[in-house]
Amino acid sequence: MVRFLERQGFAVIRVRGSHHFLDDGRHRTCVPVHGSEPLKIGTLGSILRDVAISPDEFRSRWNA
Repeated sequence: MVRFLERQGFAVIRVRGSHHFLDDGRHRTCVPVHGSEPLKIGTLGSILRDVAISPDEFRSRWNA
């Protein structure tokens, strides 16, 4: 998810423990990184709300 957001113009502004904080100048979010463990659906939804990307838009950008 961190790499996806970086491709969308976000930059990691800091890392605190296993949480990566990203910013693009307009939106901010925090992505928990726990090895290869997948994000929970609620956490993914929260990140998408934070960065103002709809689930459909996310799917199309993810597969691009």
